[in-house]
Amino acid sequence: MGDLPRFSDVSDPLEWVLSRVRPGRRAKAVASRWGYRPYMVERYLNILGSWAEVGRFLQAFELSVSPSVRCNTLKVEDCGILIERLERLGFEVKPIEWAEHCFEVVGGVNTVSTLGATHEFLIGMYYLYRGRASLLPPLTLSPVAGERVCDLAAAPGGKATHMAQLMRNEGVLLACDVSRSRMRALRSNVERLGVRNAVLLRVDGRIVPDIFPSHFDRVLLDAPCSGEGLIMLDPSRKVKTSMRDLVRMHELQVELLNAALGSVRPGGLVLYSTCSIAPEEDEFVIAEVVEGREDVRVERVDVPLRLSEGVEEYFGLELPDYVRLCVRVWPHIHGMEGFFMCLLRRVG
Repeated sequence: MGDLPRFSDVSDPLEWVLSRVRPGRRAKAVASRWGYRPYMVERYLNILGSWAEVGRFLQAFELSVSPSVRCNTLKVEDCGILIERLERLGFEVKPIEWAEHCFEVVGGVNTVSTLGATHEFLIGMYYLYRGRASLLPPLTLSPVAGERVCDLAAAPGGKATHMAQLMRNEGVLLACDVSRSRMRALRSNVERLGVRNAVLLRVDGRIVPDIFPSHFDRVLLDAPCSGEGLIMLDPSRKVKTSMRDLVRMHELQVELLNAALGSVRPGGLVLYSTCSIAPEEDEFVIAEVVEGREDVRVERVDVPLRLSEGVEEYFGLELPDYVRLCVRVWPHIHGMEGFFMCLLRRVG
């Protein structure tokens, strides 16, 4: 990669790449067959390297994903009691080895709508997920009791309430979101699950460092994104996002990540995550923010899963070597929704 132009040497790396995404005949044919925008397929080929790998990837997006539940230890002392009750209701569950207190619903009456209508759900014994990848960010950031933690884009509350559980309801959790309607869902989940250490704030996350400068021990930014990793859950995302949409999303994500870093204390951690597999929303956001600051470094993500490293070269552009420390979940490799995470530490 030594002869490739480097990210830092290009005045606008995102525009530089987007100007080079030119779907070929085969990409257009594959896109037509699977129902995607052609530029998306051309990008998948660039990242994955072969049409055989692209085929396995696209096929994985056609498969269904089992829902999962997180036993809420803020209300349930023994998760075995919850599992017994779910099994009596006809659900077949198995533990998720890498996520304590979490279970995949693998058989029986396993529809999401049914799982969201049980007595156990309504009284807050568990949180319901459509897949498993959303369990990763709280486990990776790993907040502990007594810390000051912020979820910068918290609604509807799956990750915020998970962090409150990891914190054992001790310390302070600031859960922010800008949307009034999504805040209602966040408040409902916080109350239903018995979270007592959370403060809910309807605010644009970009101004949080103006209110709480260098304040938090840990900040989670599960950024608004295209959701390109969720195609198996929402096939409309095959055509929903244009290349220009990616540019606009990228700009917001950069602003939010800078806000997250401005909100965390020196020495504190920020976890950036998206439910997208698009480098424009992932590695390019990390690189732009890190290259523009002197008070941040990328840390290795420590999770009990063998996840893929970040993309270091994209359409002939060499990204900074630290992006390899980021991790990506690929549906055809890991059997989950597409996902991206990068852990950053504020220094100085």
